Amino acid sequence: MPSRTLTVGFDLDMTLIDSRPGIKAAYLTLAAETGVYIDTDLVVSRLGPPLEDELTNWYPPESIAAAADRYRALYPDRAITPTPALAGAREAVEAVQALGGRAIVVTAKYEPNAKLHLDHLGLVPDVLIGGLWAEGKAEALLDHGARIYVGDHTGDVRGARAADALSVGVTTGPCDEAELRAAGADVILPNLTGFPAWLNAWAARGEAV
Repeated sequence: MPSRTLTVGFDLDMTLIDSRPGIKAAYLTLAAETGVYIDTDLVVSRLGPPLEDELTNWYPPESIAAAADRYRALYPDRAITPTPALAGAREAVEAVQALGGRAIVVTAKYEPNAKLHLDHLGLVPDVLIGGLWAEGKAEALLDHGARIYVGDHTGDVRGARAADALSVGVTTGPCDEAELRAAGADVILPNLTGFPAWLNAWAARGEAV
């Protein structure tokens, strides 16, 4: 059963971390190994959807599974070290925990690789759930009783709405304020640096359980 403790969910790529340098490096290696051209600048301009969705733009259907497996195997050595935390990420997670709440990360990324990012950067959420995208994120948000979900993509907004959670959008990813609002975001922040103050104000209004 979902806990009544305040639970806030966060997306990972382009919400908590700037994964563009690492993802680009992994794709460059995959392209070199497979001999397939990949426009890596285009790829990192539209992060959010699952890996397999992106690979369909570059590989034939019969090669997608193998390419995805190889990319995920390359990822730890290519993508973790170049990837920084985004401004305010650590403080946002800690702000939830300072209220006695639980911060969970719900991402489309392969969970073992997502954990490597969190460990490398010293980000310590209470729970990590990988492999979920858009409305599929509602599964984890509902399981954990999340009241709020924070993300940079319209897919994150859709996931929050499907879970009946408050959608907080940040414009650090591929979607601008207009796109996030059109998708149904309740709150828009330019980045996570303002999230602790917003969360504390929200809690002070008596909206936190």
